[in-house]
Amino acid sequence: MRPDTIHIVQVDYSNATHAEHLVFLLNHYAQDPMGGGAPLLPEVKNNLSQALAQQPSALSLLAYINEQPVGLVNAFWGFSTFACKPLLNIHDLVVLSDARGKGVSQALLAKAEELVREKGGAKLTLEVLQGNKVAQSAYLKFGFKGYVLDENMGHALFWEKKL
Repeated sequence: MRPDTIHIVQVDYSNATHAEHLVFLLNHYAQDPMGGGAPLLPEVKNNLSQALAQQPSALSLLAYINEQPVGLVNAFWGFSTFACKPLLNIHDLVVLSDARGKGVSQALLAKAEELVREKGGAKLTLEVLQGNKVAQSAYLKFGFKGYVLDENMGHALFWEKKL
């Protein structure tokens, strides 16, 4: 493999190396202001891979450059009732700071799209923070855009209620 070649693998949650890389990358993201600015709790670090393995809709992808983990997607399969087809919601997209600008996010998104197309899916979805201009730029470059059904009703909003 030549230098800076990006290699994408689907996570096997029972693979200890994959689990370690998944937690390492997600913890990197969690500590960034865009990820909340705090490390993952120890119970999350210790149980995440096993918990994801218990979610039938979970899908994670790891990106490697020179056999080093540099990127991660955690996503969940859903269903578009309007299209009557599967969709994939990207919940986390992580690229290590040192690997930014090398096409890692685009490679991860391309693999996610490939998997959706293989299932005959309707779309990829994601949410992004309003202030995360770097991520927005990457998503726009890949073809994402705001969700509008009717211009008079405006753009869809992503809300939450923590329990």
